[in-house]
This record gives sequence, C-alpha cells and structure tokens, in this order.
Amino acid sequence: MAPYCKKFIALFSLILFSTQLFAQGRMTAQEQANLQFVDEWWRTVLLGGRLDQAADYMAEDYIQHNPNISTGRSAFVDFFSNFAQERPIPESINPPPVIQFAKGDYVVFVWEREGQDPSSGETYPYNFFDVVRVEDGMVAEHWDSVFRTPPPPGAPVMPVNPGIGPMPVEPAYNAAEREVIDLVNIEMKDILQYQQIDLASEVMAPDYIQHNPNVPDGRDGFVEFFSRFANPQPVQDEWIDEPELILASGDIVLYMMKRYSEDPTRNNEVYKWNWFDMFRVEDGWIQEHWDMATRDNNVPASVERPAGFREYSN
Repeated sequence: MAPYCKKFIALFSLILFSTQLFAQGRMTAQEQANLQFVDEWWRTVLLGGRLDQAADYMAEDYIQHNPNISTGRSAFVDFFSNFAQERPIPESINPPPVIQFAKGDYVVFVWEREGQDPSSGETYPYNFFDVVRVEDGMVAEHWDSVFRTPPPPGAPVMPVNPGIGPMPVEPAYNAAEREVIDLVNIEMKDILQYQQIDLASEVMAPDYIQHNPNVPDGRDGFVEFFSRFANPQPVQDEWIDEPELILASGDIVLYMMKRYSEDPTRNNEVYKWNWFDMFRVEDGWIQEHWDMATRDNNVPASVERPAGFREYSN
C-alpha cells in the first residue's frame, strides 16, 4: 500500500489504547438502531473492505466533509478502491471507540490514538472524532477531525469535490441535557472565547481531567496555562465563534466547530474543516475534556470565511 494511501485509511481506522466509555444518556430505540447501523457499516465497508456493499449502507448522494475525499458514494468507493483489501468482517470494532453514542440523527465515535512527542520522542495519547448523520436508514453525511493533506513530493494533486450539505439541525434535548449544555457553554464560550479564566472555579471540578496533551490536568493547571495569554473581554450572550453543531447525550457534550484554512495544495483557495471539543459533567461540575489537539503543532492557521463561500445547501 502506498504511504499516501495509508495516511487516508488511517482516517477511518482505529489505533491503540481504547477503553470503551459510553455517554450516560438513555438512547431511544431509533438512536440505538442508528448506532448499530453505523457500527455495522464501519465494520463491513471500512474494516472489512467490502466496498461492493457500500450501496447497502450509504446514500447515493452521501455528503463527505473530510477535506481529502470528494463527496458522494461513488467518490468514496473510488477513493478506497485504490487500497482497500477485503478481509473478514470483525464481530466488533477493536479497539473500540473510547466514547460512542447516538443523538437524534447523529452518531458519534471518539477514538484514542497514539502520537510521538516531537521533542522527547515519547508516545502519548490523543483523540480523533467522527460524526455520522443517518437519514432514511442510510449513512447520509460524515464529518471528522482531518485537515487538508498535500500529497508527497512528486505525487499529483488529486481534485477534491467538497461536500455541501444542509445546515446541521440540533436534536431535541431533555431538561437535564439542557442544563448540562448550559453549564459547559460557560467553559466553551465565556472562559475560552471571552477568556474569563476566573470563571473556571465556578464550573470546573478541582480534579478536572484534561485530554489535550498540551494542557496540564486539574483546574489549577488549566487556569495557569490559559492565564498566560488570556485577554479577558466582557461576556456577551452571543458566541464569538458559534458551534456548527452541539450534541449532548446524558453527561457528555460534543461541540463541532467550523474552521477555514488556506488550501496547501491550491494557491489562493480556502477549504473548510472541523474542530471538536467534548466534555463530561458530573455532580454539577465539568469533570473532563477531550479535543483533537496533538503535540506536533500541525493545526493549520485559521482564516476568515471568504465572501461567497458556499458551505450549506439550504
């Protein structure tokens, strides 16, 4: 398998260390069915390499938001046909996601992967996110935590037809989930966007667990880290950077954010990608945080959304 292809199969494969953890919310029968269906699609088509069965699981107009793969079911099959190998379909995803849940039409998989510290050479865990939308019993749309990747020197730049789908619709939440979202919004909006770091003592547990590999554990570690460069602004009701989608299930809240960056493969072009943050709440305190950060500073610089940039079909 070519190294360039290996990078992309990794976007859909599982790595090391996973210990399964489920959100505490009670899924409806339909949400459980959606989760089981996406799990089966993943095992059959992605892990089992059964691209000939893609039509059994994926809508023909499947919308792809991975910025390295063109949208559409046929484009998905064409892309993975270059290197997919048929193998026995596993009975379960192994290693499993560290967290998985379904909410409304959405299914969330959060994986733990292993990176290498560029300074020390030591390995460390980081997280990777996949969100799938199910519609009419088929996989209709997919987002993940991937940047546009240039090909190796000498390899051709493959054209990518980006996915343009409907604006994500927030699922229905019960009162308890609304309370969890309101609490976590204080960290996501008031603390991280308006940089009111002092509010951490009001919402974050003292033994706050931090999975961002660049930030220390604990509330005090969080405050010390972010206070070094915080520029507090008066808190407003509006988001400075509004989430594209918020998904909550029980004590877990996931934020999917929009980002725009210069395309490293095409001059003067901008592409859209997604950043993810996830939190766990317990006993009225934010207890734990995950995101997609790594230690190699590979996150592309964000730019303003270009005028006329089309990202939604409605």
